[in-house]
Amino acid sequence: MGGKIQHIAVAGNIGAGKTSLCELLSRHYGWKALYESSDDNPYLVDFYHDMRRWAFNLQVYFLHKRLKQIIEIRKGEETVVQDRTIYEDATIFAPNLYEMGLIEKRDFENYLELFDTMTAQIQPPDLLIYLRASIPTLVEHIQTRGREYEGNMSIDYLKRLNKRYESWIADYDKGPKLIIEVDTIDFINREEDKAKVISMIDSQIHGLFS
Repeated sequence: MGGKIQHIAVAGNIGAGKTSLCELLSRHYGWKALYESSDDNPYLVDFYHDMRRWAFNLQVYFLHKRLKQIIEIRKGEETVVQDRTIYEDATIFAPNLYEMGLIEKRDFENYLELFDTMTAQIQPPDLLIYLRASIPTLVEHIQTRGREYEGNMSIDYLKRLNKRYESWIADYDKGPKLIIEVDTIDFINREEDKAKVISMIDSQIHGLFS
């Protein structure tokens, strides 16, 4: 890495607190934050109203946006913290939609081939931070932020995603990873927990260069 950390990625289920953590790290370290913007996504609202029609379109859109972000991160001079990884799209969300019958088999296979081609060209994050949260915590966070398009989301959908997240993070071996237990570490509302998270990340960063 040439003595400089370039790419921190924050992973976690819907409502885990990824955006809040990116904001915290950006303020504390002066890192540039790249968010998963829902405001300018042309498919997201349609997807939540008709998942079968828009699932494939949405996943290709996310894949392209994430790849573009990674290319920009590696070209730049700044340290960047990224809200969600390209791996989550292809190992969690797309397979889940396929399993639910919302993406056709030929589209899913085409999507995975596209993902493999893309990821063969890029470096993984220098540090992956995974926010682990139980379903009640996720639901509480989702309700608190009150995004209208998330109102139709089922508990079963979140459970399916959480199961895939746990399987993925257990097998993740592309680089250093840090797991934060969101049920017990409330870095959004408690100052002492914010300090705890910063301390955990400091230890990881120093370990990268030891």
